[in-house]
Amino acid sequence: MSGHSKWATTKHKKAVVDAKRSKLFAKLIKNIEVAARTGGGDLNGNPTLFDAVQKAKKSSVPNDNIDRALKRGSGQEAGGAEYATIMYEGYGAGGIAVLVECLTDNRNRAASDVRVAFTRNGGQMADPGSVSYLFSRKGVVVVPKADGVTEDSVMEAVLDAGAEEVNDYGDTFEILTEATDLVPVRTALQDAGIEYDSADVVFHPATQIEVDAEGARKILRLVDALEDLDDVQEVYANFDASDEVMAELEDD
Repeated sequence: MSGHSKWATTKHKKAVVDAKRSKLFAKLIKNIEVAARTGGGDLNGNPTLFDAVQKAKKSSVPNDNIDRALKRGSGQEAGGAEYATIMYEGYGAGGIAVLVECLTDNRNRAASDVRVAFTRNGGQMADPGSVSYLFSRKGVVVVPKADGVTEDSVMEAVLDAGAEEVNDYGDTFEILTEATDLVPVRTALQDAGIEYDSADVVFHPATQIEVDAEGARKILRLVDALEDLDDVQEVYANFDASDEVMAELEDD
């Protein structure tokens, strides 16, 4: 029976991965629709749409799905929903500040689902403005490490375009910019022939709270629960966990 048990476990893990991929695809497609509806369907004239499409392609979203989302968003094809962007604020265990960015066609459902995720995972919702002041809008470009791509070469390519800092995160470099400098920085990378994985405007914490392994488990459980919701696009939190803490979590 051990073989059967192993196969059942494997199937379960594959189902979880497939479900997460399906949710990711749905969120990326939603981003494309909204970007096309807001700024038009021309990739060259709509930087937000360009980045949304690039991110979807990097995540292996099928081209047919991308094309249909573009057509729905730009009005060339019927069926697109009217999505509203809503921000929810709250606290996780240990007072970690959490921002939840939603794209939804049902505000009541989104609010209810987010509230349940907070309360079931040791957190609580907060009033608007009570958490958001701890974050600022920043541009973040993620560059995968490759032959010839060094921290110095990335910095040289983007410094004059408005990059504030370049951080080395093991397999990738992260470039931090003002939100308004995201497109020039991304363009500078392209001109230098440097591939990038994603270019997004995000909410970046001004300061971060160091957490131990137990604190990291609690906040990551909350983040996972929120990210699993269909209406949630992004979750931001002002915590930091050391490499040692993350290694301990991987051993769980």
